[in-house]
Amino acid sequence: EEDSLSPFIRLQEKKKQAQLMQKALEVKEEAFKERMKVITCRWRDLHAKEAQLKTYMEKSGRILKENDKMRIQALKKASKERERKIQKETELLRAKRELEALRNEHQKLSNKVQKYSIFNKYLEDVVKISQFEEIQEVIWRYKTLVRMHKDLLQAQLEHKEMSEQAKVLLDQYTTQKEAEILQYKNELVQLQLRFDQAQSDVLPWETCWADIQNTTAKKTLKLGTIKMAIFNLFQ
Repeated sequence: EEDSLSPFIRLQEKKKQAQLMQKALEVKEEAFKERMKVITCRWRDLHAKEAQLKTYMEKSGRILKENDKMRIQALKKASKERERKIQKETELLRAKRELEALRNEHQKLSNKVQKYSIFNKYLEDVVKISQFEEIQEVIWRYKTLVRMHKDLLQAQLEHKEMSEQAKVLLDQYTTQKEAEILQYKNELVQLQLRFDQAQSDVLPWETCWADIQNTTAKKTLKLGTIKMAIFNLFQ
């Protein structure tokens, strides 16, 4: 059929198709623009919502962090409060015990004061009949005497210790000297034995020496006589 149509008709149809296509394209382009506007608005809204959501998430994160921080601080505070409460209860219990101990001590002191009240009366009588003016002076005097007594006992103890040390040294010195004396006695006995032996050895030598002296005297006398005879002969 197209072969049978004239070129003009085909041209008119082509133009008509082109116009229809142009109108359809314009309609589609307009619809695309409208759609792009809608999409752009949606994107803008989406970005705004995303920014809001991000801000909300950041704010929620900060709030959660602050809540966690506050919760941790609250837990720490509660723990510290519990520890402080336990410490206070412990201190209170210790204070009650100390108070009870102080009450018992006070009762003991009261009983002791009641028991020793007669001594106070005695000290008052002492003040009346002595040169002291107050009970405190008597007590000071007593403490002074007690301190002097302790000093004397300490000095006596030190003197006793020194005496014991001197006695020990004297015993050691005596033992040492006795040992030396015993040694000297032994040496003296040895020397006496040697002296006796020497004396027993000297007696024969003395006799021999006397004989020698006698012989010498005789020889000398004889020699003198011979010298005198020779001299006489010479004369």
